[in-house]
Amino acid sequence: MYSLIIKMAWKNSFLRLPRTLLLITMIAVSMSMMIGLQGLYDGMANNMLDKNKRSASGDVSIFAKDYRVQKDIKYRIKNAHAIREELQNIDGVKAVVLRVQVDGLVATARKSSFATICGIDLKSEDKFGRFSKFLKSGEMKFDKRGAVIGLELAKTLKVKVGSKVIFSAQDISGEINSIALRIRGVVQTTNILLDSNAIFVDISRVHKFLGTSSNDVTQIAIMSDNKNLAELLKLKYSSLDVKNFFELQPMMQMMQEIMFIFNSVTFIIVMGVVFIGILGVMYVSILDRIREFGIVLSIGMHYKYIRLQIFLEALFVSFFGYISGAVLGGILLIYLRDYGLDLSAFSDALEMWGYEAVIYGTIKISYFTSTFIAIISASLLSVLIPLRKIKKLNPIEVIKAEK
Repeated sequence: MYSLIIKMAWKNSFLRLPRTLLLITMIAVSMSMMIGLQGLYDGMANNMLDKNKRSASGDVSIFAKDYRVQKDIKYRIKNAHAIREELQNIDGVKAVVLRVQVDGLVATARKSSFATICGIDLKSEDKFGRFSKFLKSGEMKFDKRGAVIGLELAKTLKVKVGSKVIFSAQDISGEINSIALRIRGVVQTTNILLDSNAIFVDISRVHKFLGTSSNDVTQIAIMSDNKNLAELLKLKYSSLDVKNFFELQPMMQMMQEIMFIFNSVTFIIVMGVVFIGILGVMYVSILDRIREFGIVLSIGMHYKYIRLQIFLEALFVSFFGYISGAVLGGILLIYLRDYGLDLSAFSDALEMWGYEAVIYGTIKISYFTSTFIAIISASLLSVLIPLRKIKKLNPIEVIKAEK
């Protein structure tokens, strides 16, 4: 009996071929668009997280106590090289960099602005986060008082490659000291704070400028795939301030949550459209065959077999729709991953918020599994109303009315 029900469900699924193909197309297009949007949303979030980790905090950062509150050079780590050696021997640690940062005033002949001088070692930064990849124009060179400036700060000061700037700040003795710098390059990290405030200089020159020892730093940044590293280091270096990425940048966590909400809203809307589409097609299909159901009920077929047949019809159509949507969605995600979505027309607005002009997508298996569950659920729920109509059917009256 069940094999007969399956055969009938299969044939009835494609009895009205144009109608069935229209439903499959609707499911496929809706699903592929939803998967593409999910990939874009997650790609935007992952890109911002990656750039912020590579350019600033890493997965974990260590500071001296009170430095993040006071922003004073007197709150610094004084045994940085020994700590770096210890960190590099911990399992899961990929790279460690030492940085010296101090706030001050940067000025040209016509403009001035508050800024932060960041002393870095370029080789270590390239190993840590491919820092040279952030170069927008000029060269990544620190020779002969060379410096690299953030893109937004360069716009504020109206400077370009080759321009001269003067940076002034309080050194270790409390005196105001100044250093003349020549802009060798402009970087765009899409980290808003760095792009609008930072001037990058060789760390040895910053030590000399501030009068600090080469063993002194204000930040130790760590790249690691060890998710428990922050908790481990908090116990190991209790006298220091150890923070993970999201503790340092709660806005990034909030952005991830916002992207999750966007994905959820998009998912609900698309699944609602799919549900209404399947409901409409199945309801019309059942109305077209109402006399057929009346006859089979009148000759003794149990209602449960009709219910099973209709459920199978909905499953067959939704499954083909899912397969088509998965193929289209996979192609779309591969394209977005490899080529991205070019939004150069809105580049200024995107850069202001830390996004790149070309947004690349990401691919996750969860896009397809969650969509599969949702489409199958929507198809099963959509036939409940038509089934209710069949259950209340009076076979004799239906047969008479159709004569």
